[in-house]
Amino acid sequence: MIAKAVAIVVVVASVLAPARGHAAVPDTVYLEALTWTELQELIQAGRTTIIVPTGGTEQNGPHMALGKHNVRVKALAGLIARTLGNTLVAPVVAYVPEGGFAPPTGHMRFPGTITLPEEPFERVLEAAARSFRLHGFRDIVLLGDSGPNQPGQRAVAARLNREWAGTTVRVHAIDEYYRASTDGFREVLRSKGYRDEEIGSHAGLADTALMLAIDPTLVRADRLRREGGSSVRDGVEGDPRRASAELGRLGVDAIVSRTAQAIQRAIANR
Repeated sequence: MIAKAVAIVVVVASVLAPARGHAAVPDTVYLEALTWTELQELIQAGRTTIIVPTGGTEQNGPHMALGKHNVRVKALAGLIARTLGNTLVAPVVAYVPEGGFAPPTGHMRFPGTITLPEEPFERVLEAAARSFRLHGFRDIVLLGDSGPNQPGQRAVAARLNREWAGTTVRVHAIDEYYRASTDGFREVLRSKGYRDEEIGSHAGLADTALMLAIDPTLVRADRLRREGGSSVRDGVEGDPRRASAELGRLGVDAIVSRTAQAIQRAIANR
């Protein structure tokens, strides 16, 4: 019994011992996975660029989950941050402009979509940017996974950059991210022989392939096989049936590469 008790004490002591020393900062690019002291150390070491990803909670056809934009932009922003090397990623802004209430317009015609008017959306981005500036970030990057996010991001960047013209802090609205994920990826798919009518513009082949590459659990394979072709009633613009993770990875590579280069150019021209 004594030997067993000693063994237990040794095990507990070995588990608790690292807490008494100076633990290394976790290998993560995500702000929400850090403590405030770990973040402070990273900023002091020169990690002064932060990506603010904006997603959206909206219908994505019968075969793809409502959180597509949020999951996708978090994963892609993480890969972009890794590529840049001195960058962190803020929590995803999941509430964005998605259409009107009365009458319901855009994706608001489908259950589960959450919309935010333009003014409060911009105020959220502006408050986030002011927070990051206060804590020592010098380059604040806005990346939007949804089309309606782009104008608000540009407006916030322009407004804050005018206000902060005499400082070393800048806000960058990087439209290249959205262009790479839409027109850029469509060009890649066309080069592989896929038709525009199946590539689509929402929840079609392109959209679904990206999701399969990033998180296939958000794609309902049984619905994808059964629900073919475009249908405004179903919220699908395109035909997702030939989508695959392999195709999606082509899009991921292009988005990460092109966006990282665009951010580097923006910072170099600050």
